[in-house]
Amino acid sequence: MTDLLLRAARVWGHPGATDLRIRAGHVAEIGTGLAPAPGDAVEDLPDALLLPGLVDSHAHLDKTLMGGPWVPHESGPGLIGKIRNGQERRSELGIPDPRYIGTLARRMVALGTTHVRSHVDVDPLLGIDAVHAVREAVAGLGGALTAELVAFPQAGLLTAPGTEGLLADALEAGVEIIGGIDPAGLDNDPVRHLDVVFGLAERFGVGVDIHLHDGGSLGAWQFGLIIERTRALGLAGKVTISHAFALHDADAATRVRLIDGLAEAGVSLTSVAPVRVLPLADLRAAGVPMGLGNDGIRDLWSPFGTGDMLERAMFCAKNSGYATDPLIETALDAATSGGARVMGITGYGLSVGAAADVVAVPARTAAEAVVMRPTRTLVVKGGVVVARNGEYLEDHPAV
Repeated sequence: MTDLLLRAARVWGHPGATDLRIRAGHVAEIGTGLAPAPGDAVEDLPDALLLPGLVDSHAHLDKTLMGGPWVPHESGPGLIGKIRNGQERRSELGIPDPRYIGTLARRMVALGTTHVRSHVDVDPLLGIDAVHAVREAVAGLGGALTAELVAFPQAGLLTAPGTEGLLADALEAGVEIIGGIDPAGLDNDPVRHLDVVFGLAERFGVGVDIHLHDGGSLGAWQFGLIIERTRALGLAGKVTISHAFALHDADAATRVRLIDGLAEAGVSLTSVAPVRVLPLADLRAAGVPMGLGNDGIRDLWSPFGTGDMLERAMFCAKNSGYATDPLIETALDAATSGGARVMGITGYGLSVGAAADVVAVPARTAAEAVVMRPTRTLVVKGGVVVARNGEYLEDHPAV
């Protein structure tokens, strides 16, 4: 592993600092006028801003068609229409395909993502093949991307007999998180659904990440059920609610009650920054971690998506009505340290002793980086340069 000196840049969160030294895969020094030591590789980055590695805390890598054929979007309306379209056409299109997943993963790395949480479909038609496909693709990157997987019952848990056993198989195979989806709206039995999900979490000692698209009072009620389970099982810091549209829908009093409950129980949230945005400022004030993710990218659910977390931060800021630099930076924080907190990543950030996951962008401020989403000048993962000028380096040393 080569020691690095990143020089003549600006370091986000360190006013006046221009240089960052990396030793043995970790940040060793941050300052100004740092001199190269013997054996250092020097990267001169004038006019660049250094950010910590971007964190995508909600993706579906297994579903992607990135690098494959253009497939016109033809799913039926609503959640059920998308689920059925995905199930009916994935065999025809050969997904999940490690080649497509690898193409997307390389693109994400070139765009500065160093960590991703990916939900992978588990159902009676597919088994746990998606787990193997994502792992194969990520392994091909030689450590350039750290992926945490969620065993995800996309087609429903109770409504698809046999899924519970397959979820257990995925966890036996080392998947880190157990997923759930709309316990009431899709599975029609929220208590039993949560019994299974939290039962598997307790049995295997893993975290929980539940898609909750259900909005309004139905979704708010399920917030309460999840908070109650988290508290009862002592799972603070290990449970995430994804999408969480009910928090957007809630009246002011209900929103305060739900946020207080999340904070007290240690439940985090993720968002993909749609029009129904979550109250990021209120969540930050209460100490509730919120991460951002790209969701599905170029798949049977949607033809859209680029894999760019700066773009996702821009959507979050714009759809939240944020225009000032400090508020725009809160959206970037969700795409970096917020996601790291959701995923429980230790040793993260631009501080001495942290893992050397660093992204250089040609921008004067963090807000400008979010608004302009410029080509990433350099991406460093664990002290290894893995992408340069927007291109993944196929021959980078193993991280």
